[in-house]
Amino acid sequence: MFDKLDDILIHYEELMLELGNPSVTEDQNRFRRLMKEQADLAPLVETYTEYKKAKMAVEDSLTILDEENDEEMREMAKEELSDAKKQIEVLEQELKILLLPKDPNDDKNIILEIRAGAGGDEAALFAAELYRMYVNYSESQHWKVELISVNENGIGGFKEVVAMVTGKGAYSKLKYESGVHRVQRVPETESGGRIHTSTATVAVMPEAEDVDVVIEDKDCRIDVMRASGNGGQCVNTTDSAVRLTHIPTGIVIYSQTEKSQLQNKEKAFRLLRSKLYDMELEKRQNSEAEERRSQIGTGDRSEKIRTYNFPQGRVTDHRIKLTLYKIDSIMNGDITELLDSLIAADQAEKLAKVNETM
Repeated sequence: MFDKLDDILIHYEELMLELGNPSVTEDQNRFRRLMKEQADLAPLVETYTEYKKAKMAVEDSLTILDEENDEEMREMAKEELSDAKKQIEVLEQELKILLLPKDPNDDKNIILEIRAGAGGDEAALFAAELYRMYVNYSESQHWKVELISVNENGIGGFKEVVAMVTGKGAYSKLKYESGVHRVQRVPETESGGRIHTSTATVAVMPEAEDVDVVIEDKDCRIDVMRASGNGGQCVNTTDSAVRLTHIPTGIVIYSQTEKSQLQNKEKAFRLLRSKLYDMELEKRQNSEAEERRSQIGTGDRSEKIRTYNFPQGRVTDHRIKLTLYKIDSIMNGDITELLDSLIAADQAEKLAKVNETM
């Protein structure tokens, strides 16, 4: 591991020298690539530099203990030695995590798709609440959320809602949300006061770029129509809505949130690219080894991943057996603890597999 880290450190220093050359900005594509590589390597290099300092502190403390007779100096050296050893343990773990293979999609924007499942109107109301939860969380991360399409049920619920979330690391954090979310509560539509169980399905897809997926014109059919449902001025009075059909897969996308037909068409194609890319990722995962498929965040979308129990005020993530008793703040978008716990569990699984092969 440390030979690899030394090589990375040498490469990073060469990279910084290259970026310091004034002529590097003449080729903007190369400059952006170098800047991205520098940003990706910086956390690893900083952690390894701290690790080397801690190792040096251990050596210095051992030297003092070996040569010094003054008891006060020896006590200080022992304390510094203990602190440095603890720091080394922590930093070694951090380095192992930073050296894990990175998901190439982690930096991508996402397409978020939420569908009401079992439970009728209550499921649609829950789907709308989940959407608001993710919007609030995205705003706390300073990400931008753009609505692509929404199918409402008339009482404030969403039968289906699709949005794009744009921001650094959006996929790296929200990829763990794909799956079936279950709610247990007394619905507003229920007069008898009985607790009902309803579900909604969440799909989080990395946004595909033009280079990731090539779509042939002959494979698509585009229909234009007037938007339905709530809309601003002009939205419901012009043929601005777009229905895009991908003939080979049968995927149909409806985009109506923009006043311009061109903008709705652009959004529909962005969503189609991401759906095709997501299908390709799923195929790859299904053909890979069992350990890859079993990792958190790459599971089957039909898997029940989380339960929101309102009478007991708790949210339980079944994959990592974590229960939090703060349902109100979670529904308001405070999902950081849930996501951090999922990321940590995923990293622990990957580290365990790495250690098995060592």
